[in-house]
Amino acid sequence: MSARQRRAGQGAPSVQIGAPPAGKGRVPRDSIEALRQRRRETMVIKVGLGQIKPVLGDVRRNLETHLKVIEQAAAAHVDLLVFPELSLTGYYLQDLVPEVALDPGNSDVLQQLIDLSHRTNVDLVVGFVEVAADYRFFNSAAYLSQGRLVHIHRKIYLPTYGMFDESRYLAAGEVLRAFDTRFGRMGILICEDLWHPSTLYLMAHDGAHVLIAVSASPGRGLRRPDQLGSAHAWESINRSAAQSYMLYVVYVNRVGFEDGAMFSGGSELVDPFGRCLVKAKTFDEDLCFGEIDALEVRRARTLYPLLRDERLDLTLRELQRIYARRHQLE
Repeated sequence: MSARQRRAGQGAPSVQIGAPPAGKGRVPRDSIEALRQRRRETMVIKVGLGQIKPVLGDVRRNLETHLKVIEQAAAAHVDLLVFPELSLTGYYLQDLVPEVALDPGNSDVLQQLIDLSHRTNVDLVVGFVEVAADYRFFNSAAYLSQGRLVHIHRKIYLPTYGMFDESRYLAAGEVLRAFDTRFGRMGILICEDLWHPSTLYLMAHDGAHVLIAVSASPGRGLRRPDQLGSAHAWESINRSAAQSYMLYVVYVNRVGFEDGAMFSGGSELVDPFGRCLVKAKTFDEDLCFGEIDALEVRRARTLYPLLRDERLDLTLRELQRIYARRHQLE
């Protein structure tokens, strides 16, 4: 594949979801580890976009899909594999929320995935409904690495317009943090979170070099005869986020149908210059791969030192003024 093809997202390497892992068992584990070590030394990691079709409310069946895709990704020597929003449960859960919710400290489902992250040496991002100690339920995404639960992000902005009604069944997250991984500092946002510029701003200034954006976005509207309006909107958001904050965006959307809604896929990997490196299929399950090069983040932020020049003191001062005026505190 040529560099031009990679930049255009054409010819992206991918495999069919559920297909037997290519060459499984033929490559010695020490050779795989040596390959991954060389990539880490050159600050390059291989990322997999796990564009799957979750079954609504069937956690066990969705877990089986995850396990199969993880094995495929491991056979392709992937370092980080990302699944969509609510990948373990499906999206339009409504009254099923309490039935499918998982306690991260006491969940056999999550523990199987945590263990598999150790056995395969593949870091994982999975979506699920989280139940807290006070019995609130959250739309959450977890980062798993080498047998550990590293980080959980709870979706902050729950859409309640149009075809969405999340806040009726779920609580909103209250914390936004980047976090450290063995591949560098990353952040996770969930679908609607990305439509709020403040989340991107905070993640970038909290040190994220990679933004993992998981989504369950229904396809709707037409931008042109061959593209959905929602797909065009996500492409614009992803490129703008990547280029504005000079970071990688790993966007993973789901496919399939639920309650008459069609999820359109179109997962993609966008580099810090806003170029699409990998583009998954529309409407169909897909597992595709791309590379994240930390030196590209360094190059972008050296050429365009926008984060360096940002006036956080000014932003904080003016936000406090606006907040006081909005809430009549002046």
